[in-house]
Amino acid sequence: MAGAALAIPILIHLFNLRRYKTVFFPHTRFLKNIQLKSQKQSQLRYKWLLAARLLFLALLVLAFAQPVFNNDADAGKSGNLQVIYIDNSQSMSVKKGARTLLEIAKEAARRQVANGAMRYLVLSNDKPAGYQPVTPDKALAVIDAIDFSASVKNSGQVMATVQSVLQSEAATGADLYYYSDFQQHSFSASLDSSLARNIVFNGVPVQGEDVQNVYIDTAWLNAPVLQTGQNNQLVVRTRRVGNAPKEAPVMQLVVNGQVKSAAALNFNDKEESIDTLGFQVTDASWQRISLGLNDAALRFDDTFLVSARASSNLSVLVLNEGQPNPYIQAAFRAYNGFRLNQQDITSAMPEAKEYNLIILNGITRLDASVASGLSAALQAGKSVCIFPGRTTSFQELNAGLRLLADIRITGIDTAAQTAASLQHGSDLVKDIFDRVPDNVQLPLARWHYVLAAGLDANQQSVLSFRNGDPLFARYTPTRGQLYICATSANLDGGNFPGSYFFVPFLYQMAIQSKGGDIYSITAGAGQPAYLPLGSADERNMVHLYGPALDAIPPQRPNGAGLDVFIDQVARQTGFYTLRAEGGDSAVVALNQSRAESVLEVWTLSQLKNNWKNGQSRWLTIDEVTARSATNAWRSFPLWKVCAILALLMLAAETYLLAGGFRKQTVAS
Repeated sequence: MAGAALAIPILIHLFNLRRYKTVFFPHTRFLKNIQLKSQKQSQLRYKWLLAARLLFLALLVLAFAQPVFNNDADAGKSGNLQVIYIDNSQSMSVKKGARTLLEIAKEAARRQVANGAMRYLVLSNDKPAGYQPVTPDKALAVIDAIDFSASVKNSGQVMATVQSVLQSEAATGADLYYYSDFQQHSFSASLDSSLARNIVFNGVPVQGEDVQNVYIDTAWLNAPVLQTGQNNQLVVRTRRVGNAPKEAPVMQLVVNGQVKSAAALNFNDKEESIDTLGFQVTDASWQRISLGLNDAALRFDDTFLVSARASSNLSVLVLNEGQPNPYIQAAFRAYNGFRLNQQDITSAMPEAKEYNLIILNGITRLDASVASGLSAALQAGKSVCIFPGRTTSFQELNAGLRLLADIRITGIDTAAQTAASLQHGSDLVKDIFDRVPDNVQLPLARWHYVLAAGLDANQQSVLSFRNGDPLFARYTPTRGQLYICATSANLDGGNFPGSYFFVPFLYQMAIQSKGGDIYSITAGAGQPAYLPLGSADERNMVHLYGPALDAIPPQRPNGAGLDVFIDQVARQTGFYTLRAEGGDSAVVALNQSRAESVLEVWTLSQLKNNWKNGQSRWLTIDEVTARSATNAWRSFPLWKVCAILALLMLAAETYLLAGGFRKQTVAS
């Protein structure tokens, strides 16, 4: 469209330059002073002026179009989007010589961009996907600003981001330069052809020598609640990678800036150490608990953070039909963090909303009065768990269940069966294991009820049999959590009461209704922090506060509170405060993913064998540097030449108008 401006000088010459001026003179002797020019010479002068103007406009249009002369056949197909991904996860803090791997990767990317003339899209782990390609100068500024981040992206996420940008930019393809240490946990062992479509992959491994590393894997309180004035125990598991350090590392426990205890680490044959550190707190405010190591090799994983608030004991109500259950009684009396109240289900039911967890043990019927109290507790966001007794007249149970949710018992199965599957994503399960073992032993049921539920009950099977029937299921008909076991909590119903899952499940159910008193969130895991903040709504969102940070993280209702995903906005580890205007507040600890500490990487030969296709290439840092040096003369910005020539044409036009060409007059 800009080329249409070339018609302007042509129109000027057609309608403006052919004007005549009348000159009066008194005598014919003045005719000899008139310098006559031939029509041919005048037309020649006009043509040079027209050419100068046309060239000026044409060069000006080309300068704004910014053409690039690129003779590098390896730079990718014509029109390909140039993408640079720099892995800025914490594992890139490993040093190679005097510099970290991230510094080496950034330097190589700078050379690549500085010697190029195209537009670049620069990605990292903590940058959003909605980027647009920028000029080399802006790309250099983006690269300089990249720093270590707690966020981690795997290769599939990076490739998916590139595919998304390809669609938004309507590009035919992309040249992706992938700078990373290629850790095995974050980089796929094989190429996903669907994600690699139209992408020329250029892998650039940035790896250091073998290093030793000692890191804190995880930590947890030995009791479900933090108690004031009593000795609290924090269990810490540390791991070692590589050779053992010359001196045993020392771990310190710091609470609110004060050193409480310390321990020297002694690793077993599995290269792990499990230690218990004791401490006391004197008030019920939020406690910022920090564990630190003196490991000099790598520093990013030498700290583990936990935030906890001392609170009153969790209250548990057990309604028994018959004798109290010894397994339930022993579970809650093992720790001082629970206040247990047991009574017969036929007695007057207390205010159910005052309890965090209500357990119905061995019931064969559910009266309307009891069901009404349970329904009020569920509406208030409390947890209810039902362990039924065995009966063939389960219609009386169904009558009460219908008052709670669309749940019913359709039959009884007397065959002994072992649970076949465990729902790893369940709130009851995900905090029990750091990683669920493949050979975990699941409970056995000697008999069980067959449970059925409508869509409104929102059933989730935590433990289920091979045919899909639930052994232990969660229902969320209202704000609270309703749990039903398909068999009794006695040994005649199976070995579930004596299994590994029984006591942790009870604790998690009680803690769920209380909300956040202990937080230790892992960055990048998508793990929400649950807050029992009833004052938050669409107009009064929960804010996240930290050092130079005030943001609104993603949040969604969950029971009587909210699930808040703080790692979506918090980029660095540390303590953060969650607060709703006019409501309660909570202190949340955010930790780095411990997967970054393993430091197991793919070698260059493994990568070349695993990623075999015509669109994948593997380059060393030296090769990237050499290619960048040759690109300095292979790529040249022609728009600069066009701008210079346009100025020269403007000067030539000025000369022709002012000095070298004067419009001749014709005598009349």
